[in-house]
Amino acid sequence: MTKKPRGRLFFANPGPTNIPDSILHAQAHHAVDFMDADFIALYNRCVDGVKRVLRTEQNLFFYTGSGHAAWEASLVNLLSQGDKILIIETGNFSESWGRMAAALGIEVQTVAADWRVGADPAAVQAALAADTGHTIKAVCAVHNETATGMTLSLPAIRAAIDAAGHPALLLADTISSLGSIDFRFDEWGIDCAVGGSQKGLMLPTGLSFTGVSNKAMEVHKSSKLPKAYFNWTAMLTRPHKSFIGTVPTSFFYGLQEAMRLIHDVEGLEDVLSRHHRLAEAVRRCVQHWSGNNGPQLYCTNTARYSDSVTAVLMPEGFNAEEIRKTALSKFNVSLGGGLSRLNGQVFRIGHLGDLNEPMILGTLAVVELAMQINGVPHTAGGVNAAIAYLAGA
Repeated sequence: MTKKPRGRLFFANPGPTNIPDSILHAQAHHAVDFMDADFIALYNRCVDGVKRVLRTEQNLFFYTGSGHAAWEASLVNLLSQGDKILIIETGNFSESWGRMAAALGIEVQTVAADWRVGADPAAVQAALAADTGHTIKAVCAVHNETATGMTLSLPAIRAAIDAAGHPALLLADTISSLGSIDFRFDEWGIDCAVGGSQKGLMLPTGLSFTGVSNKAMEVHKSSKLPKAYFNWTAMLTRPHKSFIGTVPTSFFYGLQEAMRLIHDVEGLEDVLSRHHRLAEAVRRCVQHWSGNNGPQLYCTNTARYSDSVTAVLMPEGFNAEEIRKTALSKFNVSLGGGLSRLNGQVFRIGHLGDLNEPMILGTLAVVELAMQINGVPHTAGGVNAAIAYLAGA
C-alpha cells in the first residue's frame, strides 16, 4: 500500500476543480420527482443563473455528460454530413473538437497557429473571405485553451467573421473560461457556447450545456446529422426544455448553490477579478523562476494569458512529470500534466473555481520545493514575487 502524505489534498488541477463543501452538501439530496413543481421552480432558477453567467437571454440546453457531450450536441444540431467548419487552432482541445467533427462526417478546415502565440484573427478573416461559396457553416473557437494556458479573443473572431461578410455561425468552447474569464454571449454575437460543470461552476463532472442563439436555432431546423438524445427540437417538447429522459436532479441542487455563491455571495464581477488576481500572482511567480534558465510561461503572448490555468514549460532535459510526481507523493499537491504533444514538457497550475490566495501560495511553494528536490534550475523566491503582487493588488 502506497503511503500517502498527511493533510488535505491541495487540488491545483485545471479540471475537474475544487468543489465547495456547501455544493457537496447541497448535491447530497434525496431523490425527488423531477416533475415536482418545487423542483421545476428550482430548475428554472438554475437556468436563469447560468444564463446570467453566460450573459444571454437566448436559449439554453442541458445534458447529462461532460463537456465532450456538449461539443457533440453543438455539431449534430447545427450541421449536416459533408458540411465544412473552420477550426481555430489553439491546442489540444481545438484539435479534439476537430477530430470529433471529422468522425461525424463534417469536413474540417484549420486556421493553423503556434500554440505558444495563438491564431491571428486576420487569418480567420482571410480564410472566410476566400470561401466565396460560403461552404464553411461554422467557425469553432476555444475561448480558453486549457492545454496551453492561452485565451482567444472572441470579439476579435466575431469581428473577423463580420469583416469577411460571411454568414458562418460562431461556436465557442467556454468549458474552462465560463465563470472564470469574462464572457458575453449576446454582446459578442456568439451563436453556440459549449460549457461544463466541472470547472468555473465548481460542480462535479457530468453536467454540460449549450447556450444557443436564436439565429442558430433557425439553422438547427435544417440540420441533417443524426441526433436523438442531443436533439434540441425534441428537447423543446419536454417540460424542462432539456433532457431526453431522466433529469439528474441532484446536480441541480448543487447548481443552485453554485449560482448562489457566484451571484449572491461574491458577485460575478468579483469572481472574475479574483481569478485575474490569482492568475497574475502565479504568472509573477513563474516569471521569477525563469531566471537561471528556469521554467517559463508556455504562453508567450502577454495579451492572451489565461486567468484560469497557467502552463509552465520545463527547461530542456527536465521532465514535468517528475515535478508532478514529487508534488503529489510527498506534499499532497495535485498539478495538471501536459496534454498531447506537451506531455512531459509542461505542468499546469489550475487557478479557477473555488480557490483563494492561501491555496495558490501553498501550491506555488510546493512547486518551488519540488523543483529544488529534482534539481531543476530556477531563480528561488518566486513565491515572494507572488506575495509582493498580491500585497499590492
